[in-house]
Amino acid sequence: MSEGDESRGLRSPFLLIGLGNPGLEYIWTPHNAGFMAIDRIAQQEGVVVQNRRCRATTATCRMAGREVVLAKPETYMNLSGLAVAALVRELEIDPARDLLVIYDELDLALGTFKIRERGSPAGHNGARSVIGALGSQEWLRLRIGVGPNLPPEAVAAAGGKRPGKDYLLSPMRKADLTVLDEVLDRVATATRHILELGPAAAMNEFNRKDREQEPGNSK
Repeated sequence: MSEGDESRGLRSPFLLIGLGNPGLEYIWTPHNAGFMAIDRIAQQEGVVVQNRRCRATTATCRMAGREVVLAKPETYMNLSGLAVAALVRELEIDPARDLLVIYDELDLALGTFKIRERGSPAGHNGARSVIGALGSQEWLRLRIGVGPNLPPEAVAAAGGKRPGKDYLLSPMRKADLTVLDEVLDRVATATRHILELGPAAAMNEFNRKDREQEPGNSK
């Protein structure tokens, strides 16, 4: 797509994808935080993510004056890249400019999130699949913290090991879902900032706020 095409209003849509696992048993699990974020944004925009397209369910809306395609892959997490790459090809977008992928991050505390413009998958199977399918780490991602705030005795009882697959695929406690619910609203706001002001401005605003909210930090 050339700059001339953009000036005539023919700019490609922005692709906003949340990662997760399909199936009722996974709806409220930490690993589906990306799906939850897409559903929250869709709810706020008055659309339903239900169209079948490129091995994903999708919806189209306008955010910040831009056409946006919301998507949730129907593949399982470790095959997410198949749907992402198919949508990128069909929509003819540049992943480095017009793609945002939202997914859970065990290494971030529940109640926080971080925006990054590029990077390694850091052990996340969905992110690894996207990198493999696109052949690049150059795509914007928003990682939602799902790491539990465990008391020292619980960490000691687990031999110092952090929670893993069983935790990520088990339904979240009601108290944790309450925390995540508030985060999803901030994620939706951050997404609009990305579209309106660009990733750098959004990272400066929201990554800073989340650092302040981490345990041990104060404003």
